[in-house]
Amino acid sequence: MSQLPETIDGLPNLCGNEAHIERVIADSRDQPAFRDQGGIDFGRVRAASASALHMHQPLVPAGGDDLRTAALISNLRHMMEHPELGDNHNASVFHWCYKRIGEFIPQLVEEGKQPRIMLEYSGTLLHGMREMGLDDVFDALGAVTRDPRYRHCVEWLGAPWGHAVAPSTPIQDFRLHVKAWQHHFAAIFGDEALARVRGFSPSEMALPNHPDVAYEFVKTLKDCGYNWVLVQEHTVEHPEDGRNPRQPHLPHRLVCTNSKGETASIIAIVKTQGSDTKLVAQMQPYYEAKGLSRVELAGKEVPPLVTQIADGENGGVMMNEFPDKYFEVMRESSGSDTPAMNVSEYLEHLTRMGLNEEDFPVLQPLFQHRIWQRMKPGDGPDTLADVITELGNEDGFHMEGGSWTSNLSWVKGYDNVLKPMEEASANFHRTVLEPGVSSADPRYRNALFHLLSAETSCYRYWGEGLWTDYGREICRRVNDILHYDF
Repeated sequence: MSQLPETIDGLPNLCGNEAHIERVIADSRDQPAFRDQGGIDFGRVRAASASALHMHQPLVPAGGDDLRTAALISNLRHMMEHPELGDNHNASVFHWCYKRIGEFIPQLVEEGKQPRIMLEYSGTLLHGMREMGLDDVFDALGAVTRDPRYRHCVEWLGAPWGHAVAPSTPIQDFRLHVKAWQHHFAAIFGDEALARVRGFSPSEMALPNHPDVAYEFVKTLKDCGYNWVLVQEHTVEHPEDGRNPRQPHLPHRLVCTNSKGETASIIAIVKTQGSDTKLVAQMQPYYEAKGLSRVELAGKEVPPLVTQIADGENGGVMMNEFPDKYFEVMRESSGSDTPAMNVSEYLEHLTRMGLNEEDFPVLQPLFQHRIWQRMKPGDGPDTLADVITELGNEDGFHMEGGSWTSNLSWVKGYDNVLKPMEEASANFHRTVLEPGVSSADPRYRNALFHLLSAETSCYRYWGEGLWTDYGREICRRVNDILHYDF
Protein backbone atom coordinates (compact mmCIF):
# COMPACT_ATOMS: atom_id res chain seq x y z
CA MET A 1 0.00 0.00 0.00
CA SER A 2 1.04 3.58 -0.56
CA GLN A 3 1.71 5.97 2.24
CA LEU A 4 -0.06 8.68 0.26
CA PRO A 5 -3.46 9.75 1.60
CA GLU A 6 -6.30 9.39 -0.89
CA THR A 7 -7.91 12.70 0.01
CA ILE A 8 -6.56 15.92 1.49
CA ASP A 9 -8.94 18.52 2.87
CA GLY A 10 -11.79 16.78 1.08
CA LEU A 11 -10.08 16.86 -2.32
CA PRO A 12 -8.49 13.95 -4.20
CA ASN A 13 -4.72 13.70 -3.84
CA LEU A 14 -3.65 14.97 -7.25
CA CYS A 15 -0.32 16.64 -6.56
CA GLY A 16 2.42 17.42 -4.07
CA ASN A 17 4.41 14.17 -4.17
CA GLU A 18 5.65 14.24 -7.76
CA ALA A 19 9.20 13.17 -6.89
CA HIS A 20 7.90 10.12 -5.04
CA ILE A 21 5.63 9.12 -7.94
CA GLU A 22 8.47 9.53 -10.42
CA ARG A 23 10.74 7.28 -8.33
CA VAL A 24 8.11 4.57 -8.07
CA ILE A 25 7.69 4.54 -11.85
CA ALA A 26 11.38 4.85 -12.73
CA ASP A 27 12.38 2.02 -10.41
CA SER A 28 9.98 -0.42 -12.07
CA ARG A 29 10.04 0.28 -15.80
CA ASP A 30 12.76 -2.19 -16.76
CA GLN A 31 11.15 -5.06 -14.87
CA PRO A 32 8.43 -7.30 -16.37
CA ALA A 33 5.17 -6.87 -14.49
CA PHE A 34 2.95 -9.60 -15.98
CA ARG A 35 4.87 -12.07 -18.17
CA ASP A 36 6.17 -14.44 -15.51
CA GLN A 37 2.89 -14.65 -13.56
CA GLY A 38 0.53 -15.25 -16.45
CA GLY A 39 1.00 -18.97 -17.03
CA ILE A 40 0.69 -18.62 -20.81
CA ASP A 41 2.98 -20.63 -23.07
CA PHE A 42 3.74 -17.88 -25.57
CA GLY A 43 5.57 -20.27 -27.86
CA ARG A 44 2.37 -22.07 -28.77
CA VAL A 45 0.18 -18.98 -29.09
CA ARG A 46 -1.14 -18.61 -32.64
CA ALA A 47 -2.95 -15.31 -32.00
CA ALA A 48 -4.21 -13.45 -28.96
CA SER A 49 -6.91 -10.95 -28.04
CA ALA A 50 -6.94 -8.00 -25.67
CA SER A 51 -10.05 -6.20 -24.43
CA ALA A 52 -10.23 -3.01 -22.39
CA LEU A 53 -13.09 -1.36 -20.53
CA HIS A 54 -13.24 2.43 -20.34
CA MET A 55 -15.18 3.88 -17.39
CA HIS A 56 -16.01 7.54 -16.82
CA GLN A 57 -18.40 9.85 -15.04
CA PRO A 58 -17.76 13.60 -14.87
CA LEU A 59 -18.04 15.78 -11.82
CA VAL A 60 -20.94 18.21 -12.20
CA PRO A 61 -22.12 21.26 -10.23
CA ALA A 62 -25.44 19.61 -9.44
CA GLY A 63 -25.40 19.17 -5.68
CA GLY A 64 -28.03 21.87 -5.16
CA ASP A 65 -30.61 23.97 -6.98
CA ASP A 66 -28.43 27.03 -7.64
CA LEU A 67 -25.82 26.35 -10.33
CA ARG A 68 -23.41 28.92 -8.90
CA THR A 69 -23.35 27.38 -5.42
CA ALA A 70 -24.17 23.72 -6.11
CA ALA A 71 -21.68 21.18 -4.81
CA LEU A 72 -19.45 19.45 -7.35
CA ILE A 73 -20.65 15.84 -7.32
CA SER A 74 -20.41 12.75 -9.48
CA ASN A 75 -22.83 12.57 -12.35
CA LEU A 76 -23.51 9.04 -11.09
CA ARG A 77 -24.73 10.49 -7.79
CA HIS A 78 -26.93 12.93 -9.70
CA MET A 79 -28.37 10.02 -11.66
CA MET A 80 -29.15 8.10 -8.49
CA GLU A 81 -30.80 11.13 -6.88
CA HIS A 82 -32.92 11.85 -9.99
CA PRO A 83 -33.97 8.46 -11.43
CA GLU A 84 -36.92 10.08 -13.20
CA LEU A 85 -34.67 11.92 -15.67
CA GLY A 86 -33.62 10.38 -19.00
CA ASP A 87 -31.83 7.09 -18.56
CA ASN A 88 -30.85 7.81 -14.94
CA HIS A 89 -32.66 4.64 -13.92
CA ASN A 90 -29.51 2.84 -15.10
CA ALA A 91 -27.44 4.29 -12.25
CA SER A 92 -27.55 1.16 -10.11
CA VAL A 93 -26.50 -0.95 -13.09
CA PHE A 94 -23.62 1.45 -13.76
CA HIS A 95 -22.57 1.02 -10.12
CA TRP A 96 -22.39 -2.74 -10.64
CA CYS A 97 -20.53 -2.34 -13.92
CA TYR A 98 -17.82 -0.36 -12.13
CA LYS A 99 -17.18 -3.16 -9.62
CA ARG A 100 -18.09 -6.40 -11.41
CA ILE A 101 -14.64 -7.17 -12.84
CA GLY A 102 -13.54 -7.42 -9.22
CA GLU A 103 -16.07 -10.24 -8.86
CA PHE A 104 -15.53 -11.96 -12.22
CA ILE A 105 -11.75 -12.38 -12.03
CA PRO A 106 -11.57 -14.29 -8.70
CA GLN A 107 -14.37 -16.61 -9.80
CA LEU A 108 -12.61 -17.50 -13.04
CA VAL A 109 -9.21 -17.91 -11.37
CA GLU A 110 -10.75 -20.26 -8.80
CA GLU A 111 -12.05 -22.30 -11.74
CA GLY A 112 -8.48 -22.65 -12.95
CA LYS A 113 -8.98 -20.31 -15.92
CA GLN A 114 -6.74 -17.53 -17.26
CA PRO A 115 -8.97 -14.45 -17.51
CA ARG A 116 -7.63 -11.15 -18.78
CA ILE A 117 -9.03 -7.61 -18.95
CA MET A 118 -7.65 -4.08 -19.12
CA LEU A 119 -9.31 -1.29 -17.13
CA GLU A 120 -9.25 2.47 -17.63
CA TYR A 121 -11.12 4.62 -15.09
CA SER A 122 -11.10 8.42 -15.16
CA GLY A 123 -10.02 10.26 -12.04
CA THR A 124 -13.32 12.07 -11.84
CA LEU A 125 -15.14 8.73 -11.71
CA LEU A 126 -12.85 7.39 -9.00
CA HIS A 127 -13.18 10.50 -6.84
CA GLY A 128 -16.92 10.73 -7.42
CA MET A 129 -17.51 7.14 -6.36
CA ARG A 130 -15.43 7.57 -3.21
CA GLU A 131 -17.30 10.77 -2.36
CA MET A 132 -20.55 8.80 -2.75
CA GLY A 133 -19.33 6.17 -0.31
CA LEU A 134 -19.21 3.36 -2.89
CA ASP A 135 -16.45 1.59 -0.99
CA ASP A 136 -17.66 -1.77 -2.29
CA VAL A 137 -16.35 -0.80 -5.73
CA PHE A 138 -12.90 -0.02 -4.35
CA ASP A 139 -12.83 -3.19 -2.24
CA ALA A 140 -13.62 -5.33 -5.29
CA LEU A 141 -11.20 -3.54 -7.60
CA GLY A 142 -8.51 -3.40 -4.93
CA ALA A 143 -8.50 -7.18 -4.59
CA VAL A 144 -7.83 -7.84 -8.28
CA THR A 145 -5.35 -4.94 -8.43
CA ARG A 146 -3.18 -5.93 -5.46
CA ASP A 147 -3.74 -9.63 -4.66
CA PRO A 148 -0.93 -11.75 -6.21
CA ARG A 149 -3.49 -14.41 -7.11
CA TYR A 150 -5.35 -12.05 -9.44
CA ARG A 151 -3.31 -8.97 -10.30
CA HIS A 152 -1.65 -10.51 -13.37
CA CYS A 153 -5.13 -10.87 -14.90
CA VAL A 154 -5.98 -7.16 -14.73
CA GLU A 155 -3.95 -4.43 -16.39
CA TRP A 156 -4.81 -0.85 -15.49
CA LEU A 157 -4.28 1.78 -18.17
CA GLY A 158 -3.34 5.35 -17.39
CA ALA A 159 -5.59 8.18 -18.49
CA PRO A 160 -6.00 11.95 -18.21
CA TRP A 161 -7.46 12.54 -14.73
CA GLY A 162 -10.35 14.69 -15.94
CA HIS A 163 -11.04 12.77 -19.16
CA ALA A 164 -9.61 15.60 -21.25
CA VAL A 165 -9.19 15.22 -25.01
CA ALA A 166 -5.57 15.76 -25.99
CA PRO A 167 -5.98 17.63 -29.32
CA SER A 168 -7.75 20.63 -27.78
CA THR A 169 -6.49 20.63 -24.19
CA PRO A 170 -3.63 23.08 -23.51
CA ILE A 171 -0.36 21.17 -23.60
CA GLN A 172 0.72 22.05 -20.07
CA ASP A 173 -2.72 21.12 -18.72
CA PHE A 174 -2.71 17.72 -20.42
CA ARG A 175 0.54 16.94 -18.64
CA LEU A 176 -1.11 17.94 -15.36
CA HIS A 177 -3.98 15.53 -16.12
CA VAL A 178 -1.56 12.66 -16.78
CA LYS A 179 0.45 13.25 -13.62
CA ALA A 180 -2.65 13.83 -11.48
CA TRP A 181 -4.09 10.46 -12.51
CA GLN A 182 -0.86 8.70 -11.50
CA HIS A 183 -0.88 10.53 -8.17
CA HIS A 184 -4.50 9.68 -7.46
CA PHE A 185 -4.20 6.04 -8.56
CA ALA A 186 -1.19 5.48 -6.29
CA ALA A 187 -3.05 7.05 -3.39
CA ILE A 188 -5.98 4.66 -3.92
CA PHE A 189 -4.29 1.37 -4.84
CA GLY A 190 -0.68 1.80 -3.73
CA ASP A 191 2.77 2.28 -5.18
CA GLU A 192 3.16 -1.32 -6.34
CA ALA A 193 -0.05 -1.09 -8.36
CA LEU A 194 1.08 2.15 -9.99
CA ALA A 195 4.41 0.54 -10.88
CA ARG A 196 2.50 -1.93 -13.09
CA VAL A 197 0.64 0.76 -15.07
CA ARG A 198 2.58 0.73 -18.36
CA GLY A 199 0.02 1.67 -21.03
CA PHE A 200 -2.00 4.81 -21.68
CA SER A 201 -5.55 5.18 -23.00
CA PRO A 202 -6.36 8.63 -24.48
CA SER A 203 -9.83 9.95 -23.72
CA GLU A 204 -12.20 9.42 -26.66
CA MET A 205 -9.22 7.81 -28.45
CA ALA A 206 -8.38 11.37 -29.49
CA LEU A 207 -4.86 11.65 -30.91
CA PRO A 208 -3.41 15.10 -31.75
CA ASN A 209 -2.28 15.34 -35.35
CA HIS A 210 -0.84 18.87 -35.28
CA PRO A 211 2.90 18.06 -35.33
CA ASP A 212 3.81 20.33 -32.39
CA VAL A 213 0.91 19.15 -30.23
CA ALA A 214 1.44 15.48 -31.14
CA TYR A 215 5.13 15.75 -30.21
CA GLU A 216 4.22 17.19 -26.80
CA PHE A 217 1.60 14.48 -26.32
CA VAL A 218 4.10 11.67 -26.84
CA LYS A 219 6.80 13.46 -24.87
CA THR A 220 4.42 13.82 -21.94
CA LEU A 221 3.64 10.10 -21.97
CA LYS A 222 7.30 9.13 -22.15
CA ASP A 223 8.33 11.66 -19.49
CA CYS A 224 5.64 10.21 -17.23
CA GLY A 225 7.01 6.70 -17.70
CA TYR A 226 4.53 5.12 -20.09
CA ASN A 227 5.72 2.36 -22.43
CA TRP A 228 2.85 2.27 -24.89
CA VAL A 229 -0.30 4.08 -26.01
CA LEU A 230 -3.55 2.87 -27.51
CA VAL A 231 -4.46 4.48 -30.86
CA GLN A 232 -7.43 4.21 -33.20
CA GLU A 233 -6.48 2.81 -36.61
CA HIS A 234 -8.04 5.72 -38.54
CA THR A 235 -6.06 8.35 -36.62
CA VAL A 236 -2.61 7.17 -37.74
CA GLU A 237 -0.77 6.63 -41.02
CA HIS A 238 2.45 5.21 -42.38
CA PRO A 239 4.89 8.09 -42.96
CA GLU A 240 6.08 6.81 -46.33
CA ASP A 241 2.67 6.90 -48.04
CA GLY A 242 0.06 8.35 -45.65
CA ARG A 243 -1.94 5.11 -45.59
CA ASN A 244 -3.59 3.53 -42.56
CA PRO A 245 -1.81 0.64 -40.77
CA ARG A 246 -1.34 -2.36 -43.03
CA GLN A 247 -0.88 -4.80 -40.15
CA PRO A 248 -3.03 -3.34 -37.35
CA HIS A 249 -2.67 -6.41 -35.14
CA LEU A 250 1.07 -5.90 -34.68
CA PRO A 251 2.66 -3.36 -32.33
CA HIS A 252 3.92 -0.19 -34.01
CA ARG A 253 6.10 2.75 -33.09
CA LEU A 254 4.32 6.10 -33.00
CA VAL A 255 6.91 8.69 -34.06
CA CYS A 256 6.01 12.37 -33.71
CA THR A 257 8.29 15.13 -35.01
CA ASN A 258 7.60 18.79 -34.39
CA SER A 259 8.28 21.88 -36.49
CA LYS A 260 11.60 22.44 -34.70
CA GLY A 261 12.86 19.00 -35.74
CA GLU A 262 12.52 17.35 -32.30
CA THR A 263 11.24 13.77 -32.25
CA ALA A 264 9.52 11.63 -29.62
CA SER A 265 8.32 8.06 -30.01
CA ILE A 266 6.35 5.45 -28.08
CA ILE A 267 4.99 1.98 -28.79
CA ALA A 268 1.50 2.18 -30.30
CA ILE A 269 -1.10 -0.57 -30.02
CA VAL A 270 -3.72 -0.18 -32.72
CA LYS A 271 -7.39 -0.47 -31.84
CA THR A 272 -9.35 -1.39 -34.95
CA GLN A 273 -12.81 -0.29 -36.07
CA GLY A 274 -14.87 2.51 -34.54
CA SER A 275 -16.52 2.98 -31.17
CA ASP A 276 -19.02 0.19 -30.62
CA THR A 277 -19.62 -1.38 -27.24
CA LYS A 278 -20.89 -4.52 -28.96
CA LEU A 279 -17.35 -5.30 -30.12
CA VAL A 280 -16.18 -5.82 -26.56
CA ALA A 281 -19.50 -6.87 -25.05
CA GLN A 282 -19.64 -9.77 -27.50
CA MET A 283 -15.86 -10.36 -27.26
CA GLN A 284 -15.21 -9.75 -30.95
CA PRO A 285 -11.39 -9.61 -30.49
CA TYR A 286 -11.32 -13.27 -29.44
CA TYR A 287 -13.36 -14.46 -32.40
CA GLU A 288 -11.23 -12.46 -34.82
CA ALA A 289 -8.05 -13.83 -33.26
CA LYS A 290 -9.30 -17.39 -33.82
CA GLY A 291 -9.02 -16.77 -37.56
CA LEU A 292 -5.44 -15.47 -37.46
CA SER A 293 -2.00 -17.08 -37.41
CA ARG A 294 1.54 -16.01 -36.60
CA VAL A 295 3.15 -13.42 -38.84
CA GLU A 296 6.68 -12.20 -39.48
CA LEU A 297 7.98 -9.24 -37.47
CA ALA A 298 11.64 -8.21 -37.70
CA GLY A 299 12.66 -11.71 -38.75
CA LYS A 300 10.67 -13.54 -36.07
CA GLU A 301 7.29 -15.26 -36.15
CA VAL A 302 4.95 -13.63 -33.64
CA PRO A 303 1.27 -13.99 -32.79
CA PRO A 304 -0.92 -11.03 -33.78
CA LEU A 305 -2.88 -9.28 -31.04
CA VAL A 306 -6.45 -8.13 -31.73
CA THR A 307 -7.19 -5.18 -29.45
CA GLN A 308 -10.42 -3.36 -28.64
CA ILE A 309 -11.66 -0.88 -26.04
CA ALA A 310 -15.22 0.19 -25.28
CA ASP A 311 -17.27 1.89 -22.60
CA GLY A 312 -17.66 -0.61 -19.81
CA GLU A 313 -21.11 0.53 -18.71
CA ASN A 314 -22.95 2.21 -21.59
CA GLY A 315 -25.55 0.43 -23.69
CA GLY A 316 -27.80 -2.53 -23.09
CA VAL A 317 -25.40 -4.99 -24.72
CA MET A 318 -22.55 -4.01 -22.41
CA MET A 319 -24.75 -3.82 -19.33
CA ASN A 320 -26.59 -7.08 -19.90
CA GLU A 321 -24.79 -9.36 -22.35
CA PHE A 322 -21.12 -8.77 -21.51
CA PRO A 323 -20.95 -10.84 -18.29
CA ASP A 324 -22.12 -14.13 -19.79
CA LYS A 325 -20.08 -13.65 -22.97
CA TYR A 326 -16.97 -12.70 -20.99
CA PHE A 327 -17.22 -15.85 -18.86
CA GLU A 328 -17.86 -17.99 -21.95
CA VAL A 329 -14.84 -16.64 -23.83
CA MET A 330 -12.46 -16.68 -20.84
CA ARG A 331 -13.33 -20.30 -20.20
CA GLU A 332 -12.97 -21.27 -23.85
CA SER A 333 -9.77 -19.33 -24.52
CA SER A 334 -7.89 -20.38 -21.38
CA GLY A 335 -5.18 -22.87 -22.28
CA SER A 336 -5.91 -22.57 -26.02
CA ASP A 337 -3.59 -21.32 -28.77
CA THR A 338 -5.71 -18.14 -28.98
CA PRO A 339 -5.70 -16.92 -25.36
CA ALA A 340 -6.75 -13.59 -23.95
CA MET A 341 -3.70 -11.49 -23.10
CA ASN A 342 -3.21 -7.99 -21.80
CA VAL A 343 -1.02 -5.69 -23.86
CA SER A 344 1.92 -5.28 -21.47
CA GLU A 345 2.01 -9.03 -20.95
CA TYR A 346 2.13 -9.50 -24.73
CA LEU A 347 4.88 -6.90 -25.16
CA GLU A 348 6.94 -8.44 -22.36
CA HIS A 349 6.87 -11.76 -24.21
CA LEU A 350 8.05 -10.03 -27.37
CA THR A 351 10.90 -8.50 -25.37
CA ARG A 352 11.92 -11.98 -24.22
CA MET A 353 12.02 -12.97 -27.91
CA GLY A 354 14.50 -10.14 -28.52
CA LEU A 355 12.06 -7.67 -30.06
CA ASN A 356 11.77 -4.06 -28.91
CA GLU A 357 10.34 -0.72 -29.98
CA GLU A 358 12.92 -0.14 -32.73
CA ASP A 359 11.79 -3.34 -34.47
CA PHE A 360 8.19 -2.20 -34.91
CA PRO A 361 6.84 -0.51 -38.06
CA VAL A 362 6.51 3.27 -37.80
CA LEU A 363 3.29 5.26 -37.67
CA GLN A 364 2.60 8.96 -37.35
CA PRO A 365 -0.62 10.93 -36.73
CA LEU A 366 -3.06 11.40 -39.58
CA PHE A 367 -2.36 13.98 -42.33
CA GLN A 368 1.26 14.58 -41.35
CA HIS A 369 2.40 12.91 -44.57
CA ARG A 370 0.92 15.86 -46.47
CA ILE A 371 2.67 18.34 -44.17
CA TRP A 372 6.14 16.82 -44.48
CA GLN A 373 5.80 16.76 -48.27
CA ARG A 374 5.73 20.58 -48.17
CA MET A 375 8.23 21.37 -45.43
CA LYS A 376 11.09 19.80 -43.47
CA PRO A 377 11.20 19.24 -39.72
CA GLY A 378 13.22 22.12 -38.38
CA ASP A 379 11.67 24.75 -40.66
CA GLY A 380 9.92 26.13 -37.61
CA PRO A 381 6.39 26.88 -36.37
CA ASP A 382 5.81 29.82 -38.72
CA THR A 383 6.41 27.68 -41.79
CA LEU A 384 4.24 24.96 -40.28
CA ALA A 385 1.40 27.43 -39.76
CA ASP A 386 1.65 28.55 -43.40
CA VAL A 387 1.62 24.96 -44.66
CA ILE A 388 -1.40 24.07 -42.51
CA THR A 389 -3.23 27.10 -43.92
CA GLU A 390 -2.42 26.00 -47.47
CA LEU A 391 -3.51 22.43 -46.84
CA GLY A 392 -6.70 23.58 -45.13
CA ASN A 393 -8.28 23.97 -48.55
CA GLU A 394 -7.65 20.33 -49.46
CA ASP A 395 -10.35 17.73 -49.14
CA GLY A 396 -10.62 16.23 -45.66
CA PHE A 397 -7.54 17.90 -44.22
CA HIS A 398 -7.72 19.21 -40.65
CA MET A 399 -5.46 19.65 -37.63
CA GLU A 400 -8.08 19.03 -34.94
CA GLY A 401 -6.84 15.56 -34.05
CA GLY A 402 -8.36 12.17 -34.71
CA SER A 403 -10.81 10.21 -32.60
CA TRP A 404 -12.87 7.02 -32.59
CA THR A 405 -15.17 8.56 -35.19
CA SER A 406 -13.94 10.46 -38.21
CA ASN A 407 -16.80 12.97 -38.24
CA LEU A 408 -16.36 14.37 -34.73
CA SER A 409 -14.41 17.57 -34.16
CA TRP A 410 -13.31 18.56 -30.69
CA VAL A 411 -12.94 22.20 -31.74
CA LYS A 412 -15.63 23.34 -34.18
CA GLY A 413 -18.83 24.55 -32.56
CA TYR A 414 -17.45 24.57 -29.03
CA ASP A 415 -16.34 28.20 -28.68
CA ASN A 416 -18.87 28.82 -25.93
CA VAL A 417 -17.11 26.30 -23.68
CA LEU A 418 -13.58 26.22 -25.11
CA LYS A 419 -13.04 29.94 -24.59
CA PRO A 420 -13.83 29.78 -20.84
CA MET A 421 -11.59 26.70 -20.57
CA GLU A 422 -8.75 28.49 -22.32
CA GLU A 423 -9.22 31.53 -20.07
CA ALA A 424 -9.16 29.38 -16.93
CA SER A 425 -6.09 27.55 -18.20
CA ALA A 426 -4.26 30.78 -18.98
CA ASN A 427 -5.12 32.18 -15.55
CA PHE A 428 -3.86 29.02 -13.86
CA HIS A 429 -0.63 29.20 -15.81
CA ARG A 430 -0.12 32.89 -15.02
CA THR A 431 -1.16 32.70 -11.35
CA VAL A 432 0.14 29.29 -10.28
CA LEU A 433 2.66 27.76 -12.67
CA GLU A 434 4.71 30.79 -13.70
CA PRO A 435 5.26 32.04 -10.12
CA GLY A 436 6.24 28.50 -9.08
CA VAL A 437 3.57 27.91 -6.42
CA SER A 438 4.34 24.61 -4.68
CA SER A 439 2.19 21.71 -5.82
CA ALA A 440 1.86 20.78 -2.15
CA ASP A 441 0.15 24.10 -1.42
CA PRO A 442 -3.58 23.54 -0.63
CA ARG A 443 -4.46 26.47 -2.89
CA TYR A 444 -2.65 24.76 -5.80
CA ARG A 445 -4.55 21.53 -5.21
CA ASN A 446 -7.90 23.27 -5.03
CA ALA A 447 -7.32 25.24 -8.23
CA LEU A 448 -5.93 22.18 -10.03
CA PHE A 449 -8.89 20.02 -9.01
CA HIS A 450 -11.36 22.51 -10.47
CA LEU A 451 -9.32 23.14 -13.62
CA LEU A 452 -8.99 19.45 -14.44
CA SER A 453 -12.67 18.87 -13.67
CA ALA A 454 -13.61 21.69 -16.04
CA GLU A 455 -11.66 20.17 -18.93
CA THR A 456 -13.58 16.90 -19.13
CA SER A 457 -14.70 16.00 -22.64
CA CYS A 458 -18.37 15.83 -21.66
CA TYR A 459 -18.65 19.61 -21.54
CA ARG A 460 -17.68 19.94 -25.19
CA TYR A 461 -19.06 16.65 -26.51
CA TRP A 462 -22.66 17.81 -26.20
CA GLY A 463 -21.83 21.33 -27.41
CA GLU A 464 -24.84 23.11 -25.92
CA GLY A 465 -27.43 23.09 -23.17
CA LEU A 466 -26.98 22.08 -19.54
CA TRP A 467 -23.63 20.36 -20.05
CA THR A 468 -22.16 23.52 -21.52
CA ASP A 469 -23.55 25.44 -18.55
CA TYR A 470 -21.83 22.97 -16.23
CA GLY A 471 -18.48 23.43 -17.95
CA ARG A 472 -18.70 27.22 -17.97
CA GLU A 473 -19.65 27.25 -14.29
CA ILE A 474 -16.65 25.17 -13.22
CA CYS A 475 -14.40 27.45 -15.28
CA ARG A 476 -15.90 30.42 -13.43
CA ARG A 477 -15.02 28.75 -10.14
CA VAL A 478 -11.45 28.21 -11.31
CA ASN A 479 -11.10 31.91 -12.08
CA ASP A 480 -12.63 32.88 -8.74
CA ILE A 481 -10.22 30.61 -6.86
CA LEU A 482 -7.27 32.07 -8.73
CA HIS A 483 -8.48 35.63 -8.12
CA TYR A 484 -9.39 35.40 -4.44
CA ASP A 485 -7.05 32.71 -3.05
CA PHE A 486 -3.74 33.78 -4.58
